[in-house]
Amino acid sequence: MEELSTKHLLGIKDLTPQDLELIFETADNFKEVINRPIRKVPSLRDITLANVFFENSTRTRLSFELAEKRLSADVINFSSSSSSVKKGETLLDTVNNILAMKVDMIVMRHSSPGAPHFLSQHIDANIINAGDGTHEHPTQALLDSYSMRERLGTDLAGKKVAIIGDILHSRVALSNIFALQKQGAEVMVCGPITLLPKYIAELGVKVELDVRKALEWCDIANVLRIQLERQQIKYFPSLREYSLYYGINKKMLDSLNKEIIVMHPGPINRGVELNSDVADSDQAIILDQVENGVAVRMAVLYLLASKR
Repeated sequence: MEELSTKHLLGIKDLTPQDLELIFETADNFKEVINRPIRKVPSLRDITLANVFFENSTRTRLSFELAEKRLSADVINFSSSSSSVKKGETLLDTVNNILAMKVDMIVMRHSSPGAPHFLSQHIDANIINAGDGTHEHPTQALLDSYSMRERLGTDLAGKKVAIIGDILHSRVALSNIFALQKQGAEVMVCGPITLLPKYIAELGVKVELDVRKALEWCDIANVLRIQLERQQIKYFPSLREYSLYYGINKKMLDSLNKEIIVMHPGPINRGVELNSDVADSDQAIILDQVENGVAVRMAVLYLLASKR
């Protein structure tokens, strides 16, 4: 069997194009599993997993938990809001205590960029990064690429993808840029200049401030949420103003001379980044992304467990 080039999934940056292909092929098999009447396989029945979330998450945590259960793993959930972290325990102590319970793999979300990388140097378990601060969110990028390929019926070489919205605070944007470039896609970022990182063009992406031009250029628009919870200062006057200049509605899409695919990692601020007439339209593959998230995360868990 082919295997991944890495023991952990810390970021897309560390994966090879061959790793991506292997994950997508494996996800195809698991997608078939989760659409069967009996949606379970015994692949990880001797593996114990801990979901360690130091930051709020609904979608990602549920998706990982479901993927783990579909693979028959033993699962424990840890959330920092109800833990000894509140009493001053360090990250390493917290994780070592979890490992003392004989846990094999850790899925971790943390508000500090680099936290999973730090842990991977100190502990033996396989680590999957479920989002570290504004740095990376590798499984989201994998499921996004998988969903694009599925809808297009082809690989992404030469395809044009515009990532639109709050690029500055988004870990999804960075992981997506790395994943798309490794598959030969062209990437553009678009948003208010205050929400674009200073050095973003150095990543080899096009930069556009006009959302209309970005939509005319792209085959796929991946629209990101405005992350008010990460914004310590005001980056634009108001949500209404943002929606006026960067919100996407059906009228705008219908006026393009082609049909583009619309994606969103969720949760959507309806009426801000996307109007409901777009979010609920046939062009949007938002719910496909959610379904594919389980298959892709099953693939990642399965492939990393075989490295043990």
